[in-house]
Amino acid sequence: MKTIKVRGTNNKHKVLMYALSTCGWCKKAKAFLRNSDVGYEYIDVDLCSVEERAKIREDILKRGGRLSFPTLIIDDETLITGSNERRIREALDL
Repeated sequence: MKTIKVRGTNNKHKVLMYALSTCGWCKKAKAFLRNSDVGYEYIDVDLCSVEERAKIREDILKRGGRLSFPTLIIDDETLITGSNERRIREALDL
């Protein structure tokens, strides 16, 4: 599974985003993190193999999420679905 790392000076939290390469909301969430100088990793799910997509689907569902993008997982505990800047800001102490 190809994880892309984006560097930032704010690395207080581990941030993983499941995104779609063509999704406007995903691009908005990526821009928010980048503009907030948050280091994060992301996976463009639509560019993954069928097997990798199944693993991602399983990961999201076992965490109680729904299959919607973007999905952010913060510190392996907090799951945020959608580009909700207020919730992301709160979870990242921004």
